Amino acid sequence: MSFTLDPERSAWADRIRALAADRLRPLAEAGADGRVNRPLLAELGALGLLARVLPGDGAPVSALDLCVLRESLARECTEAETALALQGLGAHPLLTAPAVAARWLPEVTAGRAVAAFALTEPGAGSDAAALTLAAEPDGPGRWRLTGEKCWISNAPEADILTVFARTAPGPGPGGSGARGVTAFAVPADRPGLTGEHLDMLSPHPIGRLVFDGVPVGADDLLGVPDHGFRTAMATLDLFRPSVGAFAVGMAQAALDAAVAHAGERTAFGGPLKDLQAVAHPLAEMATRTEAARLLVYAAAAAYDTGAADLTARAAMAKLFATETAQYVVDAAVQIHGARALRRGHLLEHLYREVRAPRIYEGATEVQRTIIARELYR
Repeated sequence: MSFTLDPERSAWADRIRALAADRLRPLAEAGADGRVNRPLLAELGALGLLARVLPGDGAPVSALDLCVLRESLARECTEAETALALQGLGAHPLLTAPAVAARWLPEVTAGRAVAAFALTEPGAGSDAAALTLAAEPDGPGRWRLTGEKCWISNAPEADILTVFARTAPGPGPGGSGARGVTAFAVPADRPGLTGEHLDMLSPHPIGRLVFDGVPVGADDLLGVPDHGFRTAMATLDLFRPSVGAFAVGMAQAALDAAVAHAGERTAFGGPLKDLQAVAHPLAEMATRTEAARLLVYAAAAAYDTGAADLTARAAMAKLFATETAQYVVDAAVQIHGARALRRGHLLEHLYREVRAPRIYEGATEVQRTIIARELYR
């Protein structure tokens, strides 16, 4: 199977890059690090890009289109890429509840409402099934949420949150495990819900949420009670390959910058590109970036065709692409020297951006565990 993009998708990718450079980057630059950029979200909505991630007509999302979109945005404006991805991640579970989707999806796709995916807790990161946020019964079809979520993107500024809570003890130690988890759509104005920003290395918004008896009811359910972990994993199955696409976009941006710099900068009597110590790393950077791109496209195609090996392919794509992006950005910084460390330089920005994807939505070590497990399935 070939994973070369067809002419229509290639042209679309070029248009997205142009829009990102001309219309999205200025809005991103006017925003504040670590805060939700609502004008940027509104422009993503006006351009119809959020609707490509969250189609309101019930049509399935194409993982390949999502990957093309995220890679193209990342090459020109990582803030726009992340804003779009976080809206998709936070709101995609809402599609499991038609009434909730009808209420919130138009607002989210227009960029007027901010969504968040609240799964991780202080003691439940890579082992997400160990979550302990309690959904305590409060009458027929009603619960109250008590506990904490941490490292939640778009928190605490999000308007609607997909929250995963424990409605029944699981089979694991202390009642942990995938069974007994329920997904809820929780508007941010519910009583008892508070939060705070966390100052992180990555410039995108991340925060902590505290639930003090937050009321939820049957109308807030996403999917089936006690089976919410399936909703979480279905969402991550779609978005995990596209995290790889984000990484590929950053790697390509860093590679482009390194190639341009090595061709223009002179040292030791000639351009840097003529030095083997520079030329060979450039060749390695280009090869790894292309290999990562092909793995991402393969995983996206596996999702779109319902392939049986989707889980392994998605894990491979996320693992290899994020590790590759870290290598390529670091090598590009080395080729540029001290100028790349100056605040505001493209590579300084990418250096801060590139670290987090090796952790979120399943750390590198988790992806290796998944791949190894799949070998023996």
